[in-house]
Amino acid sequence: MATKTLVFRSQEEHTDQRFQSLRTASKTTKKKFKSSEEDVVGQDSFPFVSPEVLSVKEFLNLDSAAAKKSWAVEKQTAVTEEQLEMEKRTLFGNEMEKLEVEVIETNKVLRVRADHNAWRKRAEEKSLQLQKTFEERERRTPEVLFPLRHHTVWEGMGVKLSCTFQGCPKPEIKWYKDGVLLQSSSHPGKYRIQSRFGHNTLEISRCTIADSAEYKVVATNKLGEAFSFATVLVNSYQGVQSGYDSTKSTILVSEMEADFDQTLQPSFPREGGSLTLSCEFSSDLLTYQRALLWFKDGVPLPESQRRQLHTGSRSASLTITQVYKEDEGLYSIHLPTLTGVKEQSAYVFVRDAAAAVMGAPGSPLDVECSDINKDYVFLTWKPPSADGGSPVVGYFIDRLDIGSGQWVQCNDTPHKLCRFPVVGLREGGIYQFRVRAVNKAGVGRPSKKTEAVTMVDPSEAERVMVIQLEKGKIVITKDQLEGDILIPLPPTDAHVSEVSGACVVLSWTEPDPRGREPLTYYIEKSVADSNSWQRANLEIPVHSPRFPIFDLTKGKSYCFRVRAVNKYGVSEPSLPSEAASLRETVVVPPPPHGVVSTRNTNTSVVLQWKSPKDVRDIIGYYIYCCEVGTDNWMTVNNKPVTSTRFIVHGLVARKKYVFRIKSVSAAGISDYSEESAPLVVKTAISAPSTPSSIALLSCGKSEMVIGWRAPKWNGGDVIQGYFLDQVDVSESVWHEVNVKPIATQVFKVGNLKEDHLYQFQATAMNCVGVGKASEPSDPFLCKEWTMPEPGPPYGLLYREVRRKSLVLLWEPPVYTGQSPVTGYLVDICEVGSDEWKAVTEEPTSNTFLKVPGLEAGRSYMFRVFAVNAAGVGEPSLPSEEVKAETKPGMKDVQIGVDEDGFIFLEFQTPEWNESSEFLWTKNYSKAIDQGRIRIESKDDRSRLILTNPSEQDLGLYTVAMSDIDDISSSYTFTDKELERLLELSWEIRNPLIALKSNWAVEVSEKGDVRLWLQVEKLSSAAELKLIFNNKEIASTATHKINFDRATGIVEVLIDNFSEVDKGSYTAQLRDGRAKNQFTFVLIDDNFKQALAQSEFKRRDWKRKAGPHFLEFLTWKVTEDCELHFSCKVTNMKKETSLKWFKDGVEVTGVEYNPQTGISTLVVTQVTKKEEGIYKVVLCDERGEDTSVIELVGEGYEKVLRDLSRACALSASPLKIQCTMQGFKLYCSLKYYLDYMKTSWHFKEKRIDGEERTKTGSSIQKVWIEIFSPTEANKGKYTLEMFDGRETHKRTLDLSGQAFDDALIEYQRLRQADIADKNRARVTKGLPDVVAIMEDKSLCLTCFTSGDPSPEVFWLKNDREIVMGGQYNITKDNVGSTITINTVTTEDSGKYSVFARNKHGSETVSVTVSVYRHGETPKQGEVLI
Repeated sequence: MATKTLVFRSQEEHTDQRFQSLRTASKTTKKKFKSSEEDVVGQDSFPFVSPEVLSVKEFLNLDSAAAKKSWAVEKQTAVTEEQLEMEKRTLFGNEMEKLEVEVIETNKVLRVRADHNAWRKRAEEKSLQLQKTFEERERRTPEVLFPLRHHTVWEGMGVKLSCTFQGCPKPEIKWYKDGVLLQSSSHPGKYRIQSRFGHNTLEISRCTIADSAEYKVVATNKLGEAFSFATVLVNSYQGVQSGYDSTKSTILVSEMEADFDQTLQPSFPREGGSLTLSCEFSSDLLTYQRALLWFKDGVPLPESQRRQLHTGSRSASLTITQVYKEDEGLYSIHLPTLTGVKEQSAYVFVRDAAAAVMGAPGSPLDVECSDINKDYVFLTWKPPSADGGSPVVGYFIDRLDIGSGQWVQCNDTPHKLCRFPVVGLREGGIYQFRVRAVNKAGVGRPSKKTEAVTMVDPSEAERVMVIQLEKGKIVITKDQLEGDILIPLPPTDAHVSEVSGACVVLSWTEPDPRGREPLTYYIEKSVADSNSWQRANLEIPVHSPRFPIFDLTKGKSYCFRVRAVNKYGVSEPSLPSEAASLRETVVVPPPPHGVVSTRNTNTSVVLQWKSPKDVRDIIGYYIYCCEVGTDNWMTVNNKPVTSTRFIVHGLVARKKYVFRIKSVSAAGISDYSEESAPLVVKTAISAPSTPSSIALLSCGKSEMVIGWRAPKWNGGDVIQGYFLDQVDVSESVWHEVNVKPIATQVFKVGNLKEDHLYQFQATAMNCVGVGKASEPSDPFLCKEWTMPEPGPPYGLLYREVRRKSLVLLWEPPVYTGQSPVTGYLVDICEVGSDEWKAVTEEPTSNTFLKVPGLEAGRSYMFRVFAVNAAGVGEPSLPSEEVKAETKPGMKDVQIGVDEDGFIFLEFQTPEWNESSEFLWTKNYSKAIDQGRIRIESKDDRSRLILTNPSEQDLGLYTVAMSDIDDISSSYTFTDKELERLLELSWEIRNPLIALKSNWAVEVSEKGDVRLWLQVEKLSSAAELKLIFNNKEIASTATHKINFDRATGIVEVLIDNFSEVDKGSYTAQLRDGRAKNQFTFVLIDDNFKQALAQSEFKRRDWKRKAGPHFLEFLTWKVTEDCELHFSCKVTNMKKETSLKWFKDGVEVTGVEYNPQTGISTLVVTQVTKKEEGIYKVVLCDERGEDTSVIELVGEGYEKVLRDLSRACALSASPLKIQCTMQGFKLYCSLKYYLDYMKTSWHFKEKRIDGEERTKTGSSIQKVWIEIFSPTEANKGKYTLEMFDGRETHKRTLDLSGQAFDDALIEYQRLRQADIADKNRARVTKGLPDVVAIMEDKSLCLTCFTSGDPSPEVFWLKNDREIVMGGQYNITKDNVGSTITINTVTTEDSGKYSVFARNKHGSETVSVTVSVYRHGETPKQGEVLI
């Protein structure tokens, strides 16, 4: 009953659908389709549930009363509807029925879609509910797990505060300093705040006293807050100043602090090389000073695998083992001291490495990875400064999978922009990247590879929630909350994030909720406004929400959308992105302008420029320099400079340079800016520094003599004078002493009051202006000096400072005491010590002293005492500190003799200015008699020339620079030096002409004789006299005399050399003051040899006037054992006759090549008839020449010997050939002669006509046959070939496996021969084709042979014929016959006879053609 009811209910549903379709067709109201659940909820009566959704059991378990009532109503309604339906169906016909079916199908599709949306909504609600439940369960106030701790650091160091919080929701972290909120943006570079996984840090870089404070960190969420605080104390090296008045202390230092002993200098390492920056300190580093730091561009440098830091007791160094362009920058070292931090800085310029290809660009730099995802990474870099001479057209990007260890190129064509998206990477893979620039010359060197990056999903961490419990933790992932998601939702926020001229980068947000299953994406593109979508990633699977799209057409706009895909299906597409198109052209930045260069130092200039108007994309500037007068532009920096001011180092002093600049952006490098004005590299001029060491040199009742020390730095120009100020200590008002500048460093101040105290200060002036005033002197009492001892010397100066010595100069005291000064005492003190030691035990009378025995690198001070009869006076003020070291480039005075024979002293300075002058003196102060010297100075050289040297010129000569105090030198001119140089001077003024090559005799091809010699190069005024047998001779037609002064060659050309030319030849030469003479005696054997050679060549020359032989007739045997005759002729004409003769008979077959002049005759096989005399004759109207060679007797024997040798050398190794009779040992030759004696040996014993052996030879082979070989024939065989001079051997070891194999092969061949002789054969009897008329009898007979007698079988069409019927077969010892009686057309076919015995078999066939009565057989068939 239930089943019937269910079927009836199905019919009712069908009726209801029809009724609804009719209503839909007649009513235009839009129907809203609901899901199955919404439809159930919305019904008032009991719902109908489709059998596909509700099972039969569930259906039968419905409330029976309600069901019956509902069905009764429905049944009555169904009858009425059925009647209406019949009427309408009649009215509308079959067309409405079709429409009805379509509407029903549409309803089903819409219902299914509504169900899908409902399921997705339920999954989202469930996911949010679960997430909210977990969050509510784990909500807690912030809690401090690890609090802050207090820190005390030195000034200049960095400090890092850290603590850990936990709480849910995630608390917000804020840092406070003394109650004031800290923000990184307001103090860039000072504070760095980070928070990761609850661990919070605050880094303070380069602390100062102001950073001493209380720091507090506060964590806040909706449920409350937690905090932690700590105090940071920053100690200076003078004492502790923590920021509180109550905390102060003093550091007592018993040792002297170390200071920088030298200045860091700019460095210019090459890319790929190494770099070491080092500095020395004045003393050992104290404990707290060893915490020195190295910085690059203001960032501390930690030690790493590529970077080593070393700190010794008195030195520190930074070493970079492999330098990249990224290492370029400003390096500095910070040294802690009690007064603060001292700093030394130097710029490091990294030069380009050698180009991989000539003309290729340099390597890019600063390659960085960003936007790292599962299979995607975005690369950026900076273009190289050096383009190799042609513009960079693009870049190749390479990747290295750490697992594979191989570099793979990512792009096939050069990419133009300095940014590139890399796709198709392996999820979880670790990669490194590098970039290479490309121009028309080729591909440049690769950049520095990036740090290794791992391909991971950056949002994966956000999908994990960790809830800390008292006894562990709970880890919840979104995958657990989104397990009900099957078909993914569509992605969102699809937009173009990067546009270039080659591609666009599409970005989007993954679906949320995403679902548990992994997602990939389909990217679709469409031309804007076309709505024609195409897949853009057919070949590349996409796992990350980033993807670059190439192969777009420029000029067209595109829209993009994304679909998410998992194993359950494909999502709906995302909303289309905004329309985007490729950039038409890559716009490079504009160049800067207003380039101005100014002087800085002797090796650097300051460069300034103005940025372009549009600086949005500019990341820096490249600078280029060129020396004026050349076209050699050099790159200054390989790392873009971000500011518009830069100091260019590494220039050559006093050279003139121009500069130009390029802007740098991701699109490339701009054009060059305009060139700066030319600038000479030299130190900039400034005001001088302050004078120092003001001293009282003498004092009267109302006057004082004041002295001072010149400034350390004159500002780059000569000091033009000094100004002195004074103050009466009781008045405290300063007054000018002089209005006009004082030229000296000593001045007498008058109009003073006796018994008053005065202080003085001095200022220096140069062309720039007046410098700063010195520190006030000590108070001096104006009271007349009456002491018997002298006053203090003054004006202490250093000269000739070297590693082991120096010279100290001073001025005598102004106040000499009551008796004249008789000498001076000098004390020395090492810097850092208070102990003064005497340099000289006895007073020196000079006002200078050379101090030896210094320790290189140490610093010293000196003071001087004047001595008179009363005793030792007051000491001078201590001199300035001086370090015992030699100035780089410093040279000593050189002495020598110039070209004119004058003795000179010369000095070359390592440094000079335009206003510099060379000051020559004797004994450092005494002027030189200008009448005895001449001084010539130019640029960096000065020469003092002694015009009339004598003993008056002996002594100490000194030279110094007028405006550079640390450059000086000296030379002591002794009597021995004077004697040596005077001798050299005489030699120069009275020189001898040097001989290069003595007299020689040469005979020319014509027989002329040349007598010649060579001396050194002479001037055009040089003179020659040639004396022959004590008589001067001149040039004649037969005896020509040549004199080449430029080369120094003297020659005599004699046309017809004869007995009259015997004798002595003397050449007398004079060139200014220089002279010499050279004699050649041509007699006896020398003359006879020259005469014979002259006559021979004269005759030979006459021969060569006509056709003649360059190479006379010769013969040779070639490797191919051929005899070649050849000669080479020249001076041939068309009329010239060239003929070959043998024994007087002309020879034919001669070849002659007019181009080379070679004529040849080839004898391919030499026999006895080739013996004879060969002659070649050249003849024409100019003359005749012959060449003869005799091949008779010994000559012919020599040919045979050489031919035999060539044949023997061409012999191959011995080989073995097996025959039916035995072994055949043979040797192949290119040619065999009977003259060549051959012999065979077995086991070192000669084989001479032995039994079972036979020797033989042919034109190309020599052999020996061994018949019926046995074990006795096993051993070593040797063939000896004697060519008349030496024996040539070929051997074969016929033993072991070789003998066994040969014996087996011999036996096989023998057996095969026997078998072949006795095998079964069909000898004769059968034709090829037979024709026979039907009804006749056919008889076929064949003959056989073989031992034993063979068996014979007959076959038809390859099947054996059995005797009987119409077939009759007979056999005997010599053959077999088959008879076919009464043949028919069916008997046509191929008949074969097969004969066999134990040695073999043979088959012979015949084709039988049976034709009918009245037919004619085919032509060629045998009729029977």
